[in-house]
Amino acid sequence: MQPLELQPALIDRAYEQLVEAITDGTFSPGQRIRQEELGRALGVSRQPISHALQLLKQQKLVEENGRRGLIVAEIDAARVRELYQVRGALDALAARLAAERIAGRVIDMRQPRAAERALASGLALRPDAPVLAFIQADVAFHTALYRLSGNPAIEDTVAAQWPHLKRSMRAVLDDHEQRPRVWAEHREILCLVLDGDAAGAERAARDHADRAGAETARRLSQSSVSKRGGRDAADGTAASAVR
Repeated sequence: MQPLELQPALIDRAYEQLVEAITDGTFSPGQRIRQEELGRALGVSRQPISHALQLLKQQKLVEENGRRGLIVAEIDAARVRELYQVRGALDALAARLAAERIAGRVIDMRQPRAAERALASGLALRPDAPVLAFIQADVAFHTALYRLSGNPAIEDTVAAQWPHLKRSMRAVLDDHEQRPRVWAEHREILCLVLDGDAAGAERAARDHADRAGAETARRLSQSSVSKRGGRDAADGTAASAVR
């Protein structure tokens, strides 16, 4: 996270950086958030930080915790599983619609190329790249598929949940052995879409989301048990964490 210049979209930019810090684990669950320290770290006044935190509260990414004030919310493994169930249905629908559009030749060929570039970018990541790079590449790939489907409602629906999904994705993508499997599944989905195989693309997309959801929920459940005893140690200052 780097100091921000004063611009009209300062609240949005502060919000985006805070979401990124929560997503990549810079701010861990249960960690205290102090507005003054965030303001100093980002080089802005308290006002945009306060507004950004209100947005995070509305999305349940941070929460009030008595005298401790605002803290980063815990990740609810059951809630993540529910989100992946919804996403699985939407991903399957998007893949099927995209393949049908390819088969029917009713699509602007620039759209498939965008999906191919998103896939290539993910496959090109080094195995030891930062987890945030894999998360961002994952989001870019699925967003390209949503756009390829021709149904904007799919992208709009998932977009509202990306902060929670990105945060939970870290549980799997932190494991370097899981990264090649994720991108192999992405390749399979896109190949089926570009072949115009609607049934195959739908099945592959649903299987991918179901596996990812189950694995993510499993890892989050294990992590919550192991971290419960060390919560106080994670309550460091926000300013030192973001620098």
